[in-house]
Amino acid sequence: MPGPLSNIRVLDLSRILAGPWATQLLADLGADVVKVERPGTGDDTRAWGPPFLKNTCGEETRESAYFLAANRGKQSITLDISTPEGQRIARELAAQSDVVVENYKVGDMARYGLDYPTLCRLNPQLVYCSITGFGQSGPYRDRAGYDFLIQGMGGLMSVTGERDDAPGGGPQKCGVPVSDMMTGMYAAVAILAALWERNASGKGQYIDMALLDTQVGWLANHAMNYLVSGELPRRWGNAHPNLTPYQTFPSADGHFVLAIGNDGQFARFCGAAGIPEVPKDLRFIDNRARLAHRAELTAAIEAVTPRRTTAQWISALEPLGVPCGPINTLKEVFDDPQVQARRLGITLPHPLADTVPAVANPIKLSRTPIEYRAAAPLLGQHTDEVLRERLGATPEDIDRLRTQRIV
Repeated sequence: MPGPLSNIRVLDLSRILAGPWATQLLADLGADVVKVERPGTGDDTRAWGPPFLKNTCGEETRESAYFLAANRGKQSITLDISTPEGQRIARELAAQSDVVVENYKVGDMARYGLDYPTLCRLNPQLVYCSITGFGQSGPYRDRAGYDFLIQGMGGLMSVTGERDDAPGGGPQKCGVPVSDMMTGMYAAVAILAALWERNASGKGQYIDMALLDTQVGWLANHAMNYLVSGELPRRWGNAHPNLTPYQTFPSADGHFVLAIGNDGQFARFCGAAGIPEVPKDLRFIDNRARLAHRAELTAAIEAVTPRRTTAQWISALEPLGVPCGPINTLKEVFDDPQVQARRLGITLPHPLADTVPAVANPIKLSRTPIEYRAAAPLLGQHTDEVLRERLGATPEDIDRLRTQRIV
């Protein structure tokens, strides 16, 4: 079956991560995505390595793992949109597209004649998504926005990291660029909503996505804890602000995660741990009491957990319905039988390396499943094809554009 978005054309004018993450998701769902890149250099992340992909001869290529992570299933064309001819070509492609995604600085697209007011006159059904650090309005609208900066400004680093009074305490960013990725995910949802609404209205619309908005929007329980109580959340390291015990504990050979969600699970854990008297202690009788005596409870549990290995704890607790698990390296993740059963590690065809490893999209659709067409493209790999098939360019036209360095 064709993908659910197989009738949708996307013109991807974005680079780095937030925009490409959104358009990769659309490509996974079947959309025809044309990625526009600068001639010669392309998307900045092509150079964000090592590691770089090795070709069939074992030689390092210019294809970074970072770029490969966010651009599969797309066609790449090179186009200099700073030139009038490049702008004309981009407008012609937008006129044939359902969606445009861009993440240039506020005002740049207007200077190029590629802004929403211009393009929607050519294509009133166009869904146009702009992704910036701070959005199209407000006092910070002209600032550049980067994931690390947004994690700090958006409050995430105030609740991430070890406690201030513990060794290594202080603000910490997440290990993956979550502000970028979540903005890409929200952008994809917004695009799909606009496409669905277009079915009724027949009209496109403009989508204004900002990294800071997204970061504030998904603070979730931390934001609500503050808004309801007026108390500033603190960093808890691997612990949970609203539950305990819900953190990592030492084992005989490392650490493991214990994620107690209710009193029944707590009682069963304590029984398996050989401390059945602890749940009867008034200090630990329920979650409210346990939170009030978090330090004493943690000390009592840490006194017994090093007596068994991580595997022994998991073996003892899983049959009891007590949530627990290991802390895996990425090798252990991709060797895990559940990860393998869910086919989360895949390989895709690549023109330089025959195949390249990739991480599968987690969406599972029963009737129109995700279909992986190819790995991330080479720079300009599809320029001739797109210009010829979409715009009717002749070989002579393409040669001229290449000679003038427009493509």
